Amino acid sequence: MDIHDLIDEVIAREGGYSNHPADRGGPTNMGITLGVARANGYAGEMQAMPRAMAEGIYRRLYWDRPGYAFVAEMSWPIAAELFDTGVNMGVATATGFLQRALNALNRNQQDYPDIKVDRAIGARTLAALRAFRTLRGASGDTVLLKAMEALQGERYVALAEQRPANEAFLYGWLANRIG
Repeated sequence: MDIHDLIDEVIAREGGYSNHPADRGGPTNMGITLGVARANGYAGEMQAMPRAMAEGIYRRLYWDRPGYAFVAEMSWPIAAELFDTGVNMGVATATGFLQRALNALNRNQQDYPDIKVDRAIGARTLAALRAFRTLRGASGDTVLLKAMEALQGERYVALAEQRPANEAFLYGWLANRIG
């Protein structure tokens, strides 16, 4: 599996054009909102947005820019989760989940130092992930993924509690984004 496969999966999951009245993103195609499309140079109608444009946006904004390829060099499952969560909740939120989980799993800094939850992939986050995987091995990915998904699930519930219109999306978020 590679980034092209992840992009194909997210486009399939997000579907085509939609303009749900409860969706604050407004007109959306292949999971790309009007605002994101415009900010990335697309000026046409959202219904007609080319797939290549969506693919480029996903690659640039949700893989290359946040540095998830560096994570993939250590752990493909963690990188894939960061990408998917980043698409749905923003890369800063996704990266924050990873950092929080790494801090919670370091046994009070016995295994590696806490890292600042700055919501950006950098040398310290990568070092913490490397140390975690050195200690726990590839099977540690399963536990780290559970911690990240627990944080994500809690955030989805909180979003629905804070804005009742989001209840329209909660079931789908939990069914398609967690586990």
